[in-house]
Amino acid sequence: MDLPKGYRLRAVREMDLDLICAQRELMFSDGGKRTRESLEKMTTYFRPWLQERLADGRYFGFIVERNGEPVAGVGQWIIDWAPHFHHEEEAHRGYIANVYVAPVHRGQGIAKFLVSCAEQEFKARGVSTMVLHASQEAEPMYESLGWDQTSEMMKIND
Repeated sequence: MDLPKGYRLRAVREMDLDLICAQRELMFSDGGKRTRESLEKMTTYFRPWLQERLADGRYFGFIVERNGEPVAGVGQWIIDWAPHFHHEEEAHRGYIANVYVAPVHRGQGIAKFLVSCAEQEFKARGVSTMVLHASQEAEPMYESLGWDQTSEMMKIND
């Protein structure tokens, strides 16, 4: 799988802090279910979390550029997870997040390419089990890459 002509892949860098925060807000606002206020509040807490992890390398991933301008990105980190029947010998899972492609660049396979790159990066780091949270619109793409739905549930204590 390759990027369309004219696009270039690069690794996420520490100086991408603002870019990643902006792409994350756009990713969540695309669903139309988040208010500007809630996105700004999320970023207020996400920014220092991300800054620390970019600085020490715990957050990594890729950016796609066209003519030197970032148009897409994917983030990754490794989470501590007890050995499980899906990964008996591993005490971790790879987490993929912040998959974003600017609207005018969609429909060209860029998101699929980014997720494939993320999968390969985890493999290179010895991580075989990966998780993510997909929007309904993105589920078919992930399924085409071999991802399966799971039965995860969530509750937030007030």
